Amino acid sequence: MKSKYFLLFLGLCFTSFFSLELSAQDFNELDKSPHDIVYYRVNKISPPKIKVLYGRPQKNGRKIFGDLIPYNKVWRVGANESTEISFYQDVIFGDQPIKKGTYTLYAIPQEKEWIIILNSQLDGWGAYDYNEKFDVARVRAKVKHAEVLEAFSIAFKKKSEHVDFILGWDRTRVKLPIKWP
Repeated sequence: MKSKYFLLFLGLCFTSFFSLELSAQDFNELDKSPHDIVYYRVNKISPPKIKVLYGRPQKNGRKIFGDLIPYNKVWRVGANESTEISFYQDVIFGDQPIKKGTYTLYAIPQEKEWIIILNSQLDGWGAYDYNEKFDVARVRAKVKHAEVLEAFSIAFKKKSEHVDFILGWDRTRVKLPIKWP
C-alpha cells in the first residue's frame, strides 16, 4: 500500500515539475506584423520559381503612403526584417535581367509611381542597413488605386507570357512584370 502512495507522490512531483518548467517559458508577445511567405509556382505541384518572405503590417486606421510611409524615402517593403525575394532561376524583373538568387526588396514610394529596388545585402532590419552600392536593379512601377487592403500584401498573378508581381496596402497597388529569359 505504501508503494502505491509513493508512486502516486512521485507521479505528482514529476507532473508538477514539468508543468512548472513549461509554464515558465519566456515567450515574447505576438508580433504585430507577422511574417508571411508567398510563392509563385506554375502549378500546385511544381517547384517554386519565386519566393518572398515579408512582414505584414496592418493599416489600423492609419494613413499609410505619404504619412506612415513617407514619399521619396527608401522603405523596406513590409515590416520588421527587410523583405527577401528569391528567384530560383534567372528572370527579367520589370526590364532588368536578374541572376537567380536571393535579394532584399526595397521601394521608394511616390504618389504616381514607385521605384522598386533589388539589393544584394541580406539580413537587414528595416531600411536602416540599406546601402545603395549593393543595388542590383531599380525598376519603376506605376501606382493604381483599389479598395482598402488592411494588411500589407504581396501576390503573383499569372499572365500568358509573364507573372505580375503585385504589392498592395491601403488603397495603393503597384504591379511589376516578371519574365523568364
